[in-house]
Amino acid sequence: MKEELFISGRDIPFIDPYLNIWHWQIPVYLFLGGLAAGIMFFAGLFTIIGKEKEMETTVKWATFLVPVALVLGLFALFLDLKHQLYFWRLYTTVRLESPMSWGAWTLMFITPLSFIWVATYIKEAIPNWKWKISLVENLEVIATKYRIHMAWAMMMLAIVLGVYTGILLSAFNARPLWNTSILGPLFLVSGLSTGLATIMWMSKSHYERSVLSKIDIALIGVELFLITHLFMGFLASSAVQIEAAQLFLGGEFTASFWVFVVILGLIFPATLEILELRGYKIPVWIPAFLILLGGLAFRFIMVEAGQITRFLY
Repeated sequence: MKEELFISGRDIPFIDPYLNIWHWQIPVYLFLGGLAAGIMFFAGLFTIIGKEKEMETTVKWATFLVPVALVLGLFALFLDLKHQLYFWRLYTTVRLESPMSWGAWTLMFITPLSFIWVATYIKEAIPNWKWKISLVENLEVIATKYRIHMAWAMMMLAIVLGVYTGILLSAFNARPLWNTSILGPLFLVSGLSTGLATIMWMSKSHYERSVLSKIDIALIGVELFLITHLFMGFLASSAVQIEAAQLFLGGEFTASFWVFVVILGLIFPATLEILELRGYKIPVWIPAFLILLGGLAFRFIMVEAGQITRFLY
């Protein structure tokens, strides 16, 4: 017989010891937010270094997906809200100690910025496009003139958004699996990688894909490093965090995490990218799809597994 000591005096079904109130909406929101952050970061980066012509898909065409991803992610988040009609209250105050306040205000700035960025390229995408309102036409001319300034803003906001998707979880100190500072950088790197995968899938330029593949291989290496240290930190910590790590080291999430996230989502696509760089014919959609699948699976698993872990002793 296993005996546990409830030092808090609480044992409320479905709340303590087991919390399961976040469902598919949250991991979808985290995935789309990270993907949008990844695309915007590299669009801003290659604009700043003057590589718009060489990296055309990165700077121009992939960014058309960003407003769609952000709106869909925000809609998924809206569906998860308990008091949906009061979401606007997030914008009546700024709380620097609150990750949700950081996320709300970051999205408040980055979403319209993504629309403006796309608007500056819409005439290149649709040559016959004409704005029906002269004010909008004038604003587009101004935005195009200051595109380099927008690129800097996009890069900084993309980093904040990417880190925030992990900090949103790590701020829950009562969940041992989430209670680690590694989640912020890990979610950022994963988001950058999924953004690159999306761009590579869209790009028709061999040069552009080769540059992005090299960056993505490095990011996958960093992601594997962070995952390794995530578990090393858990196994060297308290009993509850060791128990949290066991969910992935023989527990119920072992197969799904190591197969879909680590092997199929990281190691295998990185191997395919290396082979492609060495001259082998690899369909570009395969590693791109696997990275996106692994990134989505990673968020679903982390959200679900984190809600199972708890402090009881």
